[in-house]
Amino acid sequence: MELPKVLESKAKIRFQDCDPFNHLNNAAYINYMINAREDQIEKHYNLDIFKLAKTKGVSWVVGTNQIAYLKPVLLMENITIDSQLIKYHENQLHVEIRMWNHDKTELKAVLWSSFVHFNLLKQKRWNHDQQLMELFKKIVNPVTANNFEERILQLKPQKV
Repeated sequence: MELPKVLESKAKIRFQDCDPFNHLNNAAYINYMINAREDQIEKHYNLDIFKLAKTKGVSWVVGTNQIAYLKPVLLMENITIDSQLIKYHENQLHVEIRMWNHDKTELKAVLWSSFVHFNLLKQKRWNHDQQLMELFKKIVNPVTANNFEERILQLKPQKV
């Protein structure tokens, strides 16, 4: 069975995550996006990062985040979040996560996150095992952009 390369899920924006203008708080975008990715990889790839941390003592820590806020997200809005692995190395992953309105006609935000594979017991960067590398090889879905700014230009609707 072929694994999907782009994962998708839905969410609803909650009151506690909004600012006084009923917009999603800037920091909350990242929480919604990372939480969606965690749920998606568990559901579609059977990859439970918390179980992996408990049983093997390894997990991932965020190395960097780059986010572009393109359109406001509003209180009680239903959104769609999709994500994909765009690049991987022996001890690092690069993921793109996109937040859309409910029917994916309006892109709200784009996040690029790099995750460092980390050995919790030894407290240092750690190489992925062969099983993980095989999974990444099957699911990687690269983008053509060379950097984040170029990618945002690719994704933004062109004005005529």
